[in-house]
Amino acid sequence: MTMLNIDTILSIGSEAEFEACALELFRYQSEHCEPYRRYVELLGIAPAEVQSVKEIPFMPIRLFKSTDVYCGTEAPEIVFTSSNTGSTVASRHMMASLEAYRKTFTAAFKEFYGEPAKWSIYGLLPNYLEREGSSLVYMVDTLIKECGSGGFYLNDYERLIADIEADPKPKILLGVSYALWDVAEQYAPKLKNTIVMETGGMKGRRKELSKSELHAILTEGFGVEHIHSEYGMAELTSQAYSAGEGIFRAPKWMRVMVRDVNDPFDHTPTRGGIDIIDLANLSSCAFIQTEDMGRLYEDGRFMIEGRIAGSDIRGCNLLVHNM
Repeated sequence: MTMLNIDTILSIGSEAEFEACALELFRYQSEHCEPYRRYVELLGIAPAEVQSVKEIPFMPIRLFKSTDVYCGTEAPEIVFTSSNTGSTVASRHMMASLEAYRKTFTAAFKEFYGEPAKWSIYGLLPNYLEREGSSLVYMVDTLIKECGSGGFYLNDYERLIADIEADPKPKILLGVSYALWDVAEQYAPKLKNTIVMETGGMKGRRKELSKSELHAILTEGFGVEHIHSEYGMAELTSQAYSAGEGIFRAPKWMRVMVRDVNDPFDHTPTRGGIDIIDLANLSSCAFIQTEDMGRLYEDGRFMIEGRIAGSDIRGCNLLVHNM
């Protein structure tokens, strides 16, 4: 049984503490999270012999679609799901504790933006609100309640703009990319005392743009200097944030690494596939091989540059077919 809890994870303050918690959690999850246990076994890795974070294997994220990635001692309190487009299967993230999730996203928000109560948060997340099981909607809804001001908006853009302009508090307009683009294009409101934050989400809604092209449209339309971004996913408990230029910083208990797309054990490249250690994933799997491409900077900041094409996902993912 691991002695780790969410308060221990969120209080990590040094590299040594991160390493110790990561190794303890790896040993626990490689025994008690059945899909991860089988995956580690297929790789021929003996968990007791893993002595550093660099030796920990990352589980392909697609296993959240096909298996129950869970190691809680009781039934999960909540199961969050990813948005699925067309025929794709949604990922399922089983969480043992909603309180742990609340503590995590609140701590991450505070690390980058301070106390939620000083803000008004306006959520423009129509496609997420139209379905059940979104961890993003749960997070934003909770933060709005902590703020005591702001709210969710579907397609009533005029009311959204009027409410933001009438609000004297500092504001965060957090929205999916295509909806923010719609508002910027149709109304070009020059918002005062407001951070505009995009969470991605263009696929299938409007033509795909590069981040720099999208951010140029949004900075012009909203009259702001930078576009902030939130990076999270259904399979994670934590979030990373960008204050501009699409360069993200992760909270202290989360780490991003880059792998060679042809050799998933090689983490020497600075550009490649994104691997994530999210130690707040206490009851699922904290070591995730994503299907995002990106760049890693020397100081640990990172940039997301797109998705890995299906045909380019090699190496460890081939083992998944044997599970």
